[in-house]
Order: sequence, then structure tokens, then C-alpha cells
Amino acid sequence: MLANWITLSRFPLLLVSVLILYLGSPALQLAGVGLLFVGLMLDTVDGMVARKTGHSSLFGSVLDIAADRTYELVLWVCFADLGMISLTIPLIVVARTTLTDALRSMGVGQGQAPFAQHRTSLARFLVGSSWMRTGYAVGKVTGFCGLALVRAVAGFSGETTLHGTVAPMMAALGVVVWITLGFCVLRGLPVIVGSLRRHIGDGAGIDHTGPSVAT
Repeated sequence: MLANWITLSRFPLLLVSVLILYLGSPALQLAGVGLLFVGLMLDTVDGMVARKTGHSSLFGSVLDIAADRTYELVLWVCFADLGMISLTIPLIVVARTTLTDALRSMGVGQGQAPFAQHRTSLARFLVGSSWMRTGYAVGKVTGFCGLALVRAVAGFSGETTLHGTVAPMMAALGVVVWITLGFCVLRGLPVIVGSLRRHIGDGAGIDHTGPSVAT
């Protein structure tokens, strides 16, 4: 299916983007911002193609989330490693992602698509509404591409006009990054809370007896 191939193409694009981010010259890093933008925007393209062709599937939904997670985790960690954002941010994202994906996997195992597992209107709004998904996507694209752009610009000589834009750009991106983190946490809470209510609140699937001990 075409949509799945589009999703899969994002992985090598991410690898090349990261290599450019670390090893490329300032000019190549500047071009790499465009490549990173393409990789991020393909997340929208694959969904549009799947809906237009009527080939949406559980596998495609899970693959799409896996690609998103890979981009998010890799890029947050890279920018923290480069000293451009606080280490707190990738730590929170990793913890949130681990919890949500582990809990979602139970529903996927029962044949439920990840975004179809929410029962309340508030949960569906926070996780799947166009407002929240678009806001989070815009935040990620702006934050990641903006940080990559700053990385490229900072590599040019300090005598250039471009170099003087680094400080104000980083100040603005600092706000964008934390707002994006807020979207990330808000969209994860319904998954965590809803799963805990379903699987712990009623005691379903929980063995309270502990391991048996031979006597």
C-alpha cells in the first residue's frame, strides 16, 4: 500500500537528517533543514493518501505512530545532546511515550486502532481532534526545523549577519518547545488515565494473589 511505503520512507530520511545535523557543514545543515521538514510533513501525506485510497488499516495506523515516535524521540534526544534544549524535555517525552505505547498495545492486541480506544468526548478531543493534532504537529515542525536552522546558522562565521539572529531565534524556540511538550503530555494523559480505569479500576486482568508458595 502506497501510504505505508510513504511512512517507511520517513525512517531513512530521519537517518540522513541526523547525520547532516551532526556531521554536515553549515551550508549542508542549512539544506538539511528542508530535508527534515519533508520527513516531518510526510506524516500528513501518508494519512491523506490512506484516506483518499480507502486503504486505512490497523497496521498502517500502528506504523504511522511508530514513525512519529521515532522522529520525536530521536530528535528530542539529539537536540538535548547538542545542548540546545533541556535534558528534561526528552526525559519527559520518553516516559510519556513508553507509558502510552505500552498501554495502547493492549487495545491493539484486541484489534482496536490506537485512536479508536477512547470512550469520552474529552479524551477523543485531546488525542484525536484536528485542533490538538494540528497544534502538536505545528509545534514539532516549528521546533525541530527551527532548532536545526539555528544549528546551521550558528556554524557560520560570527561576522555574518545571520549569526546575530541565533539568540533571538533560540529565545522564541524555547517557548515553542515547551508549548509542544505541553501538547505531548496533554495528548498522552487520556491514554494513560483511560487505560488505568479500564484495566486497574475494575481489577480486570490483575492477579492480586501474588506468586504461589509451596508449603
